Formats: sequence, C-alpha cells, structure tokens
Amino acid sequence: MLSDTSHATPLPPERLRRPADLASLVFQSTAELTPFDGFTGQERALGAVRLGSAITRPGFNLFAIGQPGLAMQQAVETMLREAAATREAPPDWVYVNNFTEPHKPVAIRLPAGRAVKFSAALRELIEDLKATLPAAFESEDHQKRRGAMDEAFQKKQAEAFKELNDKAVARGLVLLRTPLGFAFAPTKNGQVVSPDEFHSWDEAARLKVEQSIHEMEKELEHVVQQIPAWEKARREEIHKLNRDTANFAVGRLIDETKAKFADLPQVLAHFEAVRRDLVDNVGMFVAKGEGEDGPAPSPSPGGPFDRYDVNVFVANDPETCGVPIISELHPTLGNLTGRIEYLSMQGALVTNFRLIEPGALHRANGGYLLLDVRALLAEPFSWTALKRVLKRGEIVIEDVSHFLGLASTVTLEPDPIPLDLKVVLFGERILYYLLTQHDPEMSEHFKILADFEDDFERSAKSEAAYAKLIAAMAMQDRLRPLQRDAVALVIEQAARLADDAGKLTLVTDEIRNLIVEADHWAAQSGRKRIEQQDVQYALDQQVWRASRIRDRDQEMILDNVALIETTGQHVGQINGLSVMELGGFRFGRPTRITCRVRPGSGNVIDIEREVKLGGPIHSKGVLILSGFLAGRYALDAPMSLFASLVFEQSYGGVEGDSASSAELYALLSALAEAPLRQDIAVTGSINQHGEIQAIGGVNEKIEGFFDICRKRGLTGTQGVAIPVANVRHLMLRQEVVDACAAGQFAIYPITTADEGITLLTGLSAEALNSRVEQRLKDFAKIRQRFGASEAKPKPEPDTP
Repeated sequence: MLSDTSHATPLPPERLRRPADLASLVFQSTAELTPFDGFTGQERALGAVRLGSAITRPGFNLFAIGQPGLAMQQAVETMLREAAATREAPPDWVYVNNFTEPHKPVAIRLPAGRAVKFSAALRELIEDLKATLPAAFESEDHQKRRGAMDEAFQKKQAEAFKELNDKAVARGLVLLRTPLGFAFAPTKNGQVVSPDEFHSWDEAARLKVEQSIHEMEKELEHVVQQIPAWEKARREEIHKLNRDTANFAVGRLIDETKAKFADLPQVLAHFEAVRRDLVDNVGMFVAKGEGEDGPAPSPSPGGPFDRYDVNVFVANDPETCGVPIISELHPTLGNLTGRIEYLSMQGALVTNFRLIEPGALHRANGGYLLLDVRALLAEPFSWTALKRVLKRGEIVIEDVSHFLGLASTVTLEPDPIPLDLKVVLFGERILYYLLTQHDPEMSEHFKILADFEDDFERSAKSEAAYAKLIAAMAMQDRLRPLQRDAVALVIEQAARLADDAGKLTLVTDEIRNLIVEADHWAAQSGRKRIEQQDVQYALDQQVWRASRIRDRDQEMILDNVALIETTGQHVGQINGLSVMELGGFRFGRPTRITCRVRPGSGNVIDIEREVKLGGPIHSKGVLILSGFLAGRYALDAPMSLFASLVFEQSYGGVEGDSASSAELYALLSALAEAPLRQDIAVTGSINQHGEIQAIGGVNEKIEGFFDICRKRGLTGTQGVAIPVANVRHLMLRQEVVDACAAGQFAIYPITTADEGITLLTGLSAEALNSRVEQRLKDFAKIRQRFGASEAKPKPEPDTP
C-alpha cells in the first residue's frame, strides 16, 4: 500500500498574487506612453484574417470565433481596412424600367461614381424634352405638313362626293346631307321634288327614279365604305409624321446624352429603349391630338415621366480609396438581400422599379460584409438566404411574405446582381461548432476559421504592451490618464480575469469598463489623473453592486441557518468549496459535506445523484473516488462497505468534480474515525491514483471561505487546501494576501490525497491508511459472519 508522509506547507504571500512588472517602461502616467495600435496575442486569428482577405476564390469566407468582449470585430475591421485600401472602388448598380416587361426591371452596372451622373443625365434629358417636343410639334414645318395631310384627306373626300353628285345630277337626282346621313332626292328644273309631288308622278316615272336612286345608293355606299380606310391612312400618315418629328427632336438630345456614356454598352442600349418609348409615347409631352398616343393607364405609383427615372441602387465614390466594409446589425431577410416596397393606391398595393431597396449584400458588394452569427440565426430565412446567395453567386431579392403565402400582390422580378464580396461572421465558439456539426453547407461557404485567443502569456514584455493598450483605451474614450500604480492594478485585474497569474485577458471590454468607471470616480474626487485608489474603488463598487445574493448567502452562514463550522474537528464532516455565477458575477461559498459508513456490499452512495440533483461530472467524480478506494484498501478481501455522501443543505443542482477530494477525505475520516479540521476548507478533484487535480474558480473559492472566517474572526489556523496545479492561477484580493502574510490565514498546495488527509487529521498518511484498512477488514468479517449465518439450513417444521 502506497502512502505519502510529506506535509503540506502554506504558500508564501508572494505566491498568492503576482504583482505587475512595469520596470521596462519609464512613465508616470499613460499620457507619456505611445498608445498600442495593434492587437497583441492574436497572431493566429489575424493570420487567418489576412489569408481570408487575400484569397478571392468562392467559399473562402471568414468565420471569427471567440469569447464575447474580445473586440473581434474591431480587430477584423482594422485588418480589412488595410486590405480594402489597396483595392479600387467597386462598381455602381442601378435599376431602370423594362419598357417591354415592366415587372422585370433591368440592372445596369456602371463604374464607380457614374450611377449618379447617369441618373442626372436622364433626368436632364426628360426635362429638356418637355420643352423641345412641344416646340417641335408646334413648329411651322410640322404644322404645314400636318395641314397638308388634313387638306389632302378633305380634298379626296370632297372629290369623291362631287363625282358622286355629278352622276346623280345627270340622272335627275341630288345628293343631300341630312341629320341621319347622306340621301338622294329627285329634282325638277333644278329643284328638289317634294314627297307629295313625287307621289303624284305616274308610276313609270316613279319607278325610273327609284331605280336610279337605288343604283346611286350603291355607289354612295361604296364611297362611304372607303372613308374609314382614307381616315386610317390619314392617321397613319399623321402618326408617321409625329414619329418623324419626335425622332428628329429626341434624336439629337439622346445622341448628345449617349456620348457621355459611349464606353458603357448597357447604358447605350437603355438610351435606345428610352428613344423608342419616347417616340411611341410622345403624347405625354404634347397636347394630345390625332395620331398622338400616350402610355396606357398604369397602376404604378408616380407620374408618367417616372418611367424614365433611374433607381440609383448602389453608388460608390471613386475618390474614396478602397472597397466598402458593411456591418449589418439587424440581418433580416429584407435587410440582407434587399426588398421591394409597396404603396397603397385605390385599395391595392402597387410598386415599380423605383421602389426596389438595396440590402446589406448589395451595399457591401465588392467589399466585405460583417455579420453577427447569433443575430443572423435569430432571423427567420436569413441564414438559408445567405447560403443561397453564396451558392448562386448572385443576389436575388426575396420577399418573405411570398415565402409564407401571406401576399397575393403581383410583385417585381428584378435582375439578379452578381455577387463579389467576402462575408465575415462573428460568433461564439459553440455556435461555430454546432453549425459545423449539423449544417453540411457550413464548410462549403466558410473555409477560413479565425479563432481569437481569450488570453495570452504574461511577461514583462506583454505587460508593457498591455500598459500601452490601456493608454490607447483611455485616449480613444477621452478619459483621464492613468498613473503608473493605477496601470499596474489594471494589469493585475487582467490576470485575475484570465483566471491565471501567468496570463492576461484579451477580453478587453471588461478592462475598458473598469477604466471608464475609475475615470468617473477620479472626476468625482476632482483628480486630473486616475489613481490606484480610483481603480480599486471601481473594482470594489463593481463587486458591491452585484453581490446581493452573495451577501445574503453569507448572512445565512453567519446566522447559523446554513451550517458551516470554521473551528473544531468532526468525523466524516468537511467544508467543501463551490463557485456560483449569477449575471457575470462569480463568488465562492463553502458547503458542508458529510459521510456515514457501515458494513455493506461495497456501494458508495451519492445522495445528490440518487435524487437527481447531481450532474454527470459530479457523479463521475464520486465513482472515481470509489475506484480509488477499491484499488487501494483491503485488496485481499471483498469490499464490504456501505457509504453515503451528501452536500448538506443543498437544494439545487450540484455539478462538477471539484469536491471529489473533499468527499474522499470525509469518507476516509468516517472509515478511520479520525476527525477532520473544520477550519480548513478543501477544493480539488481526484483521480483513481489519489492525485489531486486542478479545478476552476480557485480565487473565488478561497475568498468565499476567507470572508466567512474574517467575519467570524480569524484564528490564525484557518485556511484552504487547493491542488498544487492551481497555484499558478492565484490572484487573490490584497486583503487575503495581507492576512496570509500576517499568519492569520493560509493557502495549502496539495499534491496527493495522503498529503491532504494528513493536513486535515494531523495523522500521518500511514497511520490513517492503516485505520481505514483495518476498518474495511472488520466490515468484511461482519459481512462474512452474517453471510454464514444466513447460509445455515433452517430446521424443518414439526408435522402433526
């Protein structure tokens, strides 16, 4: 049987809190330091950002992951600006009317800065035409040609009727125009014969006249039937004249405007479409007359001339170097892929190409789009829409109401716009891992991972860099300079936030908040610089504001509502330590752990697990200590033990294995009937070989027990036993360090279970292990004796 006879020695005060080392920097305040403009400790992530921004192939988008508060977006944006500044501004995009299919607006690509000029040129063209076209139609030449056409029509019509009338006269008839139309009547001596006189004629004369009238009516009918054809021919001639006039008036202005965009074929094609539509709808510009048609009535919003407008969809400034970097804070489907607006007109929703609005993908096209993945996933349809855009390589405007079947309104189908951008997602590690695990398209579209560190190694060089980072924060937020000792305290707090005396946190949001609050307290005190006392007061205030639950918990212990002893000794009873975190505030609290033993079948019962209050890791810890017990003691006899372990007065869930060493000590104490010190609290997990392993939250656990002891009165014997592996994590409050330096409190590094049980019982590990061994053998004998008695045959009952 192995044993460890070494004794735990309290840690010296200098091991309990590592002070900042600013010897390499000569300064009195941060005003004398050059602000650090880089991102120290993030070489791995920033290298990934450089790679992602350099590769232009599809799919090499970025996914930046890390702890909230790491300023990932700030770091990525800074690097992307450097890459973006070397590239030309991306093209402009406009939507124009499709005159043949109005529900399919046409997208046109223009060089940066040309979209606004294109829109202004068209608007100026239409304004000029409003004056030019009426003048052309009112010109003497147009009016003469128009008058000649009308005169020719009238002449042709008059000649036809004159010829018809001459024929009628030759037959003794005359052609009359009546309210009911044309009619023939007989004449006598040049006068129209009245009906009464006509009826007085003899029958032969009447029949002859009626025959002549019948024949002339056929010729009249032939002439009248020709009149619509002549009228149509006249209108066509007038329409052709109007088109020729419009072409002449429009052509020069359009050709002059086209010359400004001679290098853009799509724009030239649109000008030709505008020319054709203007000629066809010249009636919009002039007083409508014969042969002058206007556009068909349209339900679209806006005036008749809006059809020639230009929707400047995306406009970039060529004078501004670089490509856009767009951050979309609210990535709804419409905000991401664009949307089509509607107006209510006469009880119906109508739209046109001028109501197409760009999304973040359009605004960032040619550059970089930054999205928070949690916000993206929280919006319905947005994540799948983004993947569709990346897969297609073009941006299609999608309407969520049509996806859901909530709208039956006829909508537009704008031309898709080719995609040319880099998407950068920001999120927590768990979101990245879940998406990678459950979404097979994730790796197809986001091939570059930028994993940001939470902390970095602490050294004199890194502390000097951190001091310059603090100077940069103070300057960026226009805060007072920090004095040298204040900077040192901030750096020490950065190590505490990293949960490691040998590292400094890179979660700079909390550091920034601390400096801002310290600046406030310095202002309240009328100081021009932030001093160490201001930083310390800010730290104390942060704890005080969040510590109501902790204070109530400690009150219950001090009032003996929650039973925790900090003096004396008890068998099978020990003070374990746990950490609670509420709203970002962590604090340690002691918990009484007890154990009872008796002969049994080798079971160690975890009461927390039995009542389903223990988590899987906690249950694993109990099973590990059972393995340690079975592998060390009474190897020549069956394990004949029944033991029950419980966290007393624990009414919530228990998770983690940091109390497994304390549970083992309570179990060994109960078996050996050796009392444990109640003035020493214990934390640390154990393995099956009896080695004490590191745990989390060591600083909060120590301080939680220290607070109870201090409020009850420090005796000089109180302390906390921690795993030796956690010594490097110690960044205790200064008052705890001072109490240890004064011999009022102690921190014991523990390596093995034997070392810990020796500290807690005062017995050597060999002596205590012998007691445990003997007790287990006694249990085995008891169990064997009961087993033998149960195996004896029972006497047969008497029979009558």
